[in-house]
Amino acid sequence: MEPQIYLTLVFLLVLNLSVWVFSTTHHNDYSRSDFPVHFVFGSGTSAYQVEGAANEDGRTPSIWDSFAHAGFGHGGNGDVACDTYHKYKEDVQLMVETGLDAFRFSISWSRLIPNGTGPVNPKGLQYYNNLINQLISNGIQPHVTLHNYDLPQALEDDYEGWLSRDVIKDFTNYADVCFREFGDRVKYWTTVNEPNVFAIGSYDQGLSPPKRCSPPFCIITSSKGNSTFEPYLAAHHILLAHSSVVRLYRRKYKKQQHGFVGISLYTFGIVPQTNTEKDRAACERIRTFYYGWIMEPLLHGDYPNSMKENAGTRIPAFTTRESEQVKGSYDFIGIIHYSKFNVSDDSDALNTTLRDFSADSGAKLLAVQDILADEEYPVAPWALQEVLETFKTLYGNPPIFIHENGQRTASNASLDDVSRVEYLQAYIGSVLDSLRNGSNVKGYFVWSFMDAYELVDGYKSGFGLYYVDRNDPELRRYPKLSAEWYKQFLNGSRTSLVGAIELEEDSSLASLGHSFQ
Repeated sequence: MEPQIYLTLVFLLVLNLSVWVFSTTHHNDYSRSDFPVHFVFGSGTSAYQVEGAANEDGRTPSIWDSFAHAGFGHGGNGDVACDTYHKYKEDVQLMVETGLDAFRFSISWSRLIPNGTGPVNPKGLQYYNNLINQLISNGIQPHVTLHNYDLPQALEDDYEGWLSRDVIKDFTNYADVCFREFGDRVKYWTTVNEPNVFAIGSYDQGLSPPKRCSPPFCIITSSKGNSTFEPYLAAHHILLAHSSVVRLYRRKYKKQQHGFVGISLYTFGIVPQTNTEKDRAACERIRTFYYGWIMEPLLHGDYPNSMKENAGTRIPAFTTRESEQVKGSYDFIGIIHYSKFNVSDDSDALNTTLRDFSADSGAKLLAVQDILADEEYPVAPWALQEVLETFKTLYGNPPIFIHENGQRTASNASLDDVSRVEYLQAYIGSVLDSLRNGSNVKGYFVWSFMDAYELVDGYKSGFGLYYVDRNDPELRRYPKLSAEWYKQFLNGSRTSLVGAIELEEDSSLASLGHSFQ
C-alpha cells in the first residue's frame, strides 16, 4: 500500500472515531460561560441580501442585480430587500437587545466604488461609516466581508470579472479604500465569501451570477462559459486577489490598525453513501477538491497533487512569486456550514474526455435537495464537528470563525421557530465540544440576523432570528422564538433542549405566537 493512501485511510479512521466520540458526549446543557472569555458570538447578513436601495445614492448594479432582473432570482430581487440602508439604526438597536458581541456584514463594492474602479461614492462611504460607527458606539464588533457574490457589473462587462487577471488589481484597490476608510474601527476582514462554491456555482453549473457554464454541465442553461476550466481559473484569480489584499494589509495597515484578514469556505458534513472502500475514498477526494482547493495553496503555495493530476492543464499553475505570496496569506479561516451530503464514488468519470470540476473529483454529492429545496436542514451537529476536526488535523488547526450556521424555515412561518432553536442549540453545543477537543474556534455567527433575500431561493425561505413583514410598507421586524433563545443564552442562561422547547410556552412570547400571511 502506498504511504499516501495508508495515511489517508488512517486519517479517515481517526476522524470517524473522533466524530463517534463527539456524538456520544455532545453537550445538551451548557451556557455561555463554558466558552472562552474572548469567544465572540454574533449574527450576520450580506449587502445584496438586506440593504435594498439598489438604485439610490449612486449605487450601480452588481452581477447579482443583473442575474435577478434577468429572471433567475427565484422570483425576487434585492431592490428593496430589508431596507437596512435606511433602517440600520433600528437594526443595530435590535442587535443590542439581542446581546450580540459582533455583527458580520458585507460591503457592496458597487455602492462604494460604482464603476468597480475609480472615484469613491461619497454617499456609499457615508453609509458604511454610519453603520460601523453605530455598531461601535453600541459595543458591537464589526466583521466585514469585501465580496459576497456581488462583483460590480461594470467589471464583468469590461473584462469578464474573475476570469481576468485585471480583477486582482481592482480588487486590491477596492480593499485599499476599505482599509483606509474603515480600518481604524474594523479589525476583522474577510476578502471573499466561500470562493469554492462561488467558483463552482457561477462558472461550472450556472447556478449563480455571472451564470457561466457549458453543456452538459449547466443546471441553469447559459449561452456563455466553459465548465471545464473556468471554475479553476476564477478560483485561481480569487486566490491571487485575496493574497494581494493580505500582502497590502500587512505591508501598509497592520502596524497601525492591528487587524486580521481571512477568507471563508463553504463546508458540509461528508458521509459515504455506502460502507464501501470506494465511497470512503470518494469522500476523501471530495474533501480535497472542496477544501484542499483553497486550503492547500494557503498552506503550501500550490494545489493538491490529485487536483493537478485530474484537471491537468485546465488548472492554472502558480509562478514561484505567486506561490510565495499565496502561502500563509491568512490570519483566520471562516467556515460556512449548514448541512451534510452523502457521497458516492464516480471514478469512472475520470475516464471521460469532457470533464468539469465534479467529474474531476471522481465523486458525486448526493442529497443536493437539502441545500436547494424548500425544506429544513437535518439537525446533524456531528457534521460541523467533522469539519472542525478536518481543519484541525489536515490544515494546521487555523484560527476559525463559524461565519454562517443556521436553519432554513418556510417564509411567513410562525414566529415560534422551534426547529431553529433546536438546530442552534445542537450546533452551538457541537462547537463547544470541538473547542474542548482542541479546535481553534474563535467565534460563532448565526445566519442570519433577519429574514433576507436568500441567494438560493429568494424570499421563499427565511433563516432569520427576526422576521421581516414584507406586507408592511415599514418592513417591521419581529423577534422569533430563536431570537429570544439566543438572547437568553448570550445573557448567560444555561441552555438545554428541554429548556429550549419550554420557551415556546413562555407567556412573555404569547404575542409572538402567530403567523403572517
